[in-house]
Amino acid sequence: MGRATDIRLIVSDVDGVWTDGRIIYTGVARETKEFNVRDGLGAKLAQKAGIVVALVTSRQSDAVERRARELGITELRQGASSKLEETERIARKLGLSLDQVLYVGDDLPDLGAMAHAGISAAPSDAAPEVLAAASWKLSTAGGRGAFRELVERLLSERGEWDALVKEFISGRPEAQSI
Repeated sequence: MGRATDIRLIVSDVDGVWTDGRIIYTGVARETKEFNVRDGLGAKLAQKAGIVVALVTSRQSDAVERRARELGITELRQGASSKLEETERIARKLGLSLDQVLYVGDDLPDLGAMAHAGISAAPSDAAPEVLAAASWKLSTAGGRGAFRELVERLLSERGEWDALVKEFISGRPEAQSI
């Protein structure tokens, strides 16, 4: 298993990690997704710590594109047929090895990327095979703050979490605007 201090890139599945995995159709061409605001702050905190956040999903969704744009996530890959290949492409583009990647997923298509990442993680309600493969088994379910828990653990293991919390306690405007 990799070390938290080596991680420079978090690659995350979307459905089942950032959402609870449900897809709600509202008419012919529209779908809705429900995101947890704490996951969004988790992404911003990771970015503040110098860690790139990437989203890789096999689906195509305007809601995911909007959420990524709101959070400044520029590495968004939708319609990915192989999450491992997309993860490798992103890492290569950033000049990183897979040992420097933390991959989080919840279902069978995530297993390839999880097997090659420095650290792998899964929400508490992931498929049994995915939980068995994950080096970090999160206590939170997908769509309920699992990504935030992941970031907190990563930054805690790197020794960076307490300093970030102190910035918020100080009430300084730059901390509040993350």
